[in-house]
Amino acid sequence: MAVTDLFAGEIATELLKVLFSISRRACLCKSTADALITSTNQLLPIIQEIKYSGVELPAARQFQLDGLSETLRGGLELSRKALACSRWNVYKMLQLARRMERLEKRISAFLHGPLQAHVLADVHHLRFDSVERFDRLDCSARRLEQRLESLKIGVGDGGGGGWMEEAVKRVDAEEQRWEGNLINVLGVGVAEGKKRVKEMVIERDELGIVGICGIGGSGKTTLATDLCRDDEVRCHFKNRILFLTISQSPDVEQLRAKILGFIAESDHGSGSFGCDDGFIKEAAGGRVLIVLDDVWSLSVLEQLIFRIDGCKTLVVSRFKFSTVLGASYEVELLKGDEAVSLFCQSAFEQSFIPPGSDANLVNQIVNKCKGLPLALKVIGSALRGQPEMYWASAKKRLSRGEPICESHENKLLDRMAISVQFLPKKVRDCFLDLGSFPEDKKIPLDVLINMWVEIHDVDEEEAFAILVELADKNLLTLVKDARAGDLYSSYHDISVSQHDVLRDLAIHMTNRGEINERKQMIMPRREMELPREWERNADNPFFAQIISIHTGEMNEMDWFAMNLPKAEVLIINFSATTYFLPPFIHNMPRLRALIVINHCSQNATLRNLSVLFTCSNLRSLWLEKVTITTLASSNPETTPLTNLRKISLVLCNINNTLDSILPSTYPSLSELTIDHCDDLIHLPSITSQSHSLKSLSITNCHNFRQLPTNLGDLKRSLHILRLYACPSLRMLPRSTCELSRLKYLDVSQCVNLRSLPEGIGKMAGLEKIDMRECSEVFCVPDSAASMESLRCVICDEEVSWSWKGFEKIGLHVQVAEKHFNLDWLHE
Repeated sequence: MAVTDLFAGEIATELLKVLFSISRRACLCKSTADALITSTNQLLPIIQEIKYSGVELPAARQFQLDGLSETLRGGLELSRKALACSRWNVYKMLQLARRMERLEKRISAFLHGPLQAHVLADVHHLRFDSVERFDRLDCSARRLEQRLESLKIGVGDGGGGGWMEEAVKRVDAEEQRWEGNLINVLGVGVAEGKKRVKEMVIERDELGIVGICGIGGSGKTTLATDLCRDDEVRCHFKNRILFLTISQSPDVEQLRAKILGFIAESDHGSGSFGCDDGFIKEAAGGRVLIVLDDVWSLSVLEQLIFRIDGCKTLVVSRFKFSTVLGASYEVELLKGDEAVSLFCQSAFEQSFIPPGSDANLVNQIVNKCKGLPLALKVIGSALRGQPEMYWASAKKRLSRGEPICESHENKLLDRMAISVQFLPKKVRDCFLDLGSFPEDKKIPLDVLINMWVEIHDVDEEEAFAILVELADKNLLTLVKDARAGDLYSSYHDISVSQHDVLRDLAIHMTNRGEINERKQMIMPRREMELPREWERNADNPFFAQIISIHTGEMNEMDWFAMNLPKAEVLIINFSATTYFLPPFIHNMPRLRALIVINHCSQNATLRNLSVLFTCSNLRSLWLEKVTITTLASSNPETTPLTNLRKISLVLCNINNTLDSILPSTYPSLSELTIDHCDDLIHLPSITSQSHSLKSLSITNCHNFRQLPTNLGDLKRSLHILRLYACPSLRMLPRSTCELSRLKYLDVSQCVNLRSLPEGIGKMAGLEKIDMRECSEVFCVPDSAASMESLRCVICDEEVSWSWKGFEKIGLHVQVAEKHFNLDWLHE
């Protein structure tokens, strides 16, 4: 009994201690809540001021500040609950106390962690801003020194009293000309751009909103600033010109107040305003030009536009904003002498290459800048006063897509990176993928779409939307066929080009970190062998998702072993007449897309094709300008490529390769594309046994004459049949009419096609026919009247009347303009 009492006494003592601790925490809860409210009310306004000060903030920092704001607001709500809680409700007070303790720890972790990193980042930015400003001061001081040396004290009316003032005026005038008015330096090309913008602003009164767009560093702001200084523009608007820089984190209300106050000619710009549109329209007198520079968001732009008579808005942006702008001018890059002139102005402080300099080396570096004004200025400044060996090294680094010095990286690449950093992650990743392709080469859109679908978990429609978004933001250029963009157009009709500075930016952003840990491994230019850095680190696995190789001829012994366990895309660019595919492909178990492109003038013989059959996850295969003997394995025990969906053969010598595309080897093949393969004469009947085939595309094959007679065997799978520009094709087999699930038939530019099949009316699912430039087809079979799903026919005027005879509700007969495209000859 005594032992039991002893234990009971100890338990009671411990319980009293716990209850005392709980009651003490509960009592302190209200004072903690008061202190938390006080400190939160002090912090929140400061955070809001940082977020909406108009200063550009990186997306990560903006996200963290938003998170801290939400945490503090939650703390306020928690504190109010604690103050409102009865002191006798010990349980609830204890719960609130615990939550406030967790909140305090979370805030403390931010203040002692990420906040310190923010401070270091700000110090870093201030340091480089200071360096840039001191560089400008040094430049101005040097120019002032040169002017002072050329002056003679004592000359003039005042016996030398006004020489300093005159020197300062001359230096100021030169600085203003250099910074703001490139027209005199650059000549005709830039002057033409200014002339076109002036026409939009002054002469076209029906356009209330116009724009200047272009890639970062192309001189948009310079052009807009020069326009505002133009005497004719100032006279037209009677000096009523308002120039506002919007940036990425603008205070929209304050900007609206400034614009409304300026339009109404009243002082509303410094505070709140109460002017409605009616008042503004009455108060606004005469013409007004509002220049909105550095606009990043459509939603912000729409809030800053006022459609008022006499008010012209000029939008300056890297983006096109085609839904808002009535007209826009896309800044053209500098060419030839203009580019050299700007570069020399920066590198030599004169507009021409000085005698004694290596003109060839200068021109090579200028060519690497590809006419981008910012690149010409920054790289020229970085090379000013450097020895010739340094210039030669800079040329090599530019060829590899590397920055030549710290100022080049900070002033050019980091500034260009702003365009990319604020993109959604998936869109940003797609932009970075563009660095995987060679410079000065068009990228077939089929290749990009296939790659993005495989590695970014998007479908083709979303991938195309990403491409359009990048084009709208001037991060790439679409080069497209006149027919491209509709629902059934081939992505092969569209190609993509990119400015070399943007490509260098993509490479620069992907080359950060250790080589074995990078997401992309890229050879920026063609080399005779693989990079030595890769070989030095080949003992450890490379975890890259994309591998891009660009070499000359490669034999079996030229490769070294590489372990690539996470590689999903392999891009091989080469220039040779024979090429041995890398043996390390068998060490790429996750490979999903293989792209092989030969840039030599002759087709190359591919060797080691059997390595493909080790890629069990391969889904897309693109072969361009190669000679293929077979796509079948010589080993009967080879596992079929059950995941392969797409095969594209472009500019290939295929011999009898198609006979080897067996349904048993490629049981899931859904798309077969053959383009510009001149030795293709007929399609083997074995193709019709690929019952998973949904799209069959044979284009620009000038000797192609015959489809298989059993084409109708694909009636349950084939949706798209594209036979574009096959001039030797004279007829379609009768079994074509059995393709009941076919939705799109393209026989355009089949100039010797005699007729459409008589039983075409059986194709109940056919939605669209493209038969433009089929000059031998004069009439339409009567059975076409029963094609209920048909909604669009594109044809020549001569045959359009026959189709209009069948015209019914929902059918659109479009008479096409003649179109010929030989752009591929320039590849």
